[in-house]
Amino acid sequence: MTRKIYLAFLNDHFPPFCQNLAGDLSRCLPYIFSYISIDIDLNLFYSEERNQYHSTFILSKILNHLPSDGEKIIGITNVDIYIPILTFIFGEAQLEGKGAIVSTYRLHNKFYGLPANNRLLYERTLKEVLHELGHTLGLVHCTNFECVMHSSTYVEDIDLKKATLCRECQKVLGTTCREDR
Repeated sequence: MTRKIYLAFLNDHFPPFCQNLAGDLSRCLPYIFSYISIDIDLNLFYSEERNQYHSTFILSKILNHLPSDGEKIIGITNVDIYIPILTFIFGEAQLEGKGAIVSTYRLHNKFYGLPANNRLLYERTLKEVLHELGHTLGLVHCTNFECVMHSSTYVEDIDLKKATLCRECQKVLGTTCREDR
């Protein structure tokens, strides 16, 4: 049986180079990756008080769109997301679950007053998608600062990581990452 993960672009948000995600993710994860687009009324999850969107509620909606042949789904959005106990997040996942969400909102250089850099935006997006998928596969935060499963509080933390799992995380999953990027 083919194991499939769906990369779900929310409301036609397709980050630069997103067509490369499936190939780059398959370097570390033994899945087939397919793309879908989902329309969700994100205004239902908007907090005027925070000027952000509640990611857990969005994630619950994304899960309703998991195709029957899919094992997991990860939504990719461009809105600023949060959970109540944190100021902001880059993504959220169900530990050992079926779903996750990543926001590119704070991954853009422009958010920090820097010149746009689509290549860097793609690298950050790839790392965050791989990180959140790692959680859905049961991985917790790693102490190796270069491992994609290392926790990222700031965008600079994402930039320090590699877009790959360390050997210990690979052992936990029983997989190996190819370095052919």
